[in-house]
Amino acid sequence: MNQVVSRDVWLEARRQLLAREKEATHLRDRVNAERLALPWVKVEKDYIFDTSAGKRTLADLFDGRSQLIIYHFMLGPDWDAGCTGCSFLADHFDGTLPHLNHHDVTLVAVARAPIEKIEAYKKRMGWKFPWVSSFSNDFNFDYHVSFTKEQLAGEKVFYNFNDMNAADGNDELPGLSAFYKDEAGNIFHTYSSYARGGEEMIGTLMILDNAPKGRNEGHTMDFVRRHDEYQEAAKAGSCCH
Repeated sequence: MNQVVSRDVWLEARRQLLAREKEATHLRDRVNAERLALPWVKVEKDYIFDTSAGKRTLADLFDGRSQLIIYHFMLGPDWDAGCTGCSFLADHFDGTLPHLNHHDVTLVAVARAPIEKIEAYKKRMGWKFPWVSSFSNDFNFDYHVSFTKEQLAGEKVFYNFNDMNAADGNDELPGLSAFYKDEAGNIFHTYSSYARGGEEMIGTLMILDNAPKGRNEGHTMDFVRRHDEYQEAAKAGSCCH
């Protein structure tokens, strides 16, 4: 339990923390500005995705807007269900769509699982956001979120802009990539983020950071379940007492 003090002592401690919080906010503003100033890379490769409405190109995924954010969702071709952490993050998508779309941004999830498996899992979770399959193209491999058995059998794989030990990898890993399409139809890769880089998209974690016990985790997101599994987890936990 934390130290219990008078209101005046608490107020002084809170003012000191506020100064640090303002530093963090100003640093975030500077980092955001540097992100916007990054150079771009023209996308020269043609990607065809499988969707519930048929084949769609990368350009089609923009859905008439100039900006596209793709969430690389961990759901491999032979997986039975989507990654728990990715599912936790994706729970926050649907409410953002009207705001993003009105602001000239399209948000789409991409996974390597066949579209039929994606649609089944999407239905199970009750989601509405666009989600397409890259099963028939190299998109996930080119953006370094999917890895072959041969790559994982080697010494290193390239993830989060660095070589990492292949033994620490997985066939699918999370990430986010952003693209811009100009009036001539040229597409540019503007940004990607991996590992814990997408954490700020998880509003639940941002709320928990303000709770008395914070995230209350032993390791990153160890408390998280798919949203339809909490009751089952609670029953399992009660059996142990």
